[in-house]
Amino acid sequence: MPFTPGDPNINRNGRPKGSPNKITEDLREAFALVLENNLPALETLLARVAADDPKSALELILKLSNRFLPELSRQELTGAGGDDLFKNLKFDFGTDDDNGTETT
Repeated sequence: MPFTPGDPNINRNGRPKGSPNKITEDLREAFALVLENNLPALETLLARVAADDPKSALELILKLSNRFLPELSRQELTGAGGDDLFKNLKFDFGTDDDNGTETT
């Protein structure tokens, strides 16, 4: 079907921001299925890697988890108007002098 100027069926704005890419979603599902069907082999592999190098095994687990779990973003905690939320927070640890000794 050739392009026709003014065709109302053409999406001139593209895919909406934040909408998932269909191919990416299909690949994630396929990868998840492969992992799910091979969990015993994956556990054996991780155990072998961990026996020689626990740090590498942990890195592998983290890399795999990034495919399925979104990373948490940093959140700034502020009060009304952007003020420091903890500016009026005080702790009493039972010390009254600068030496850290408790006074009675």
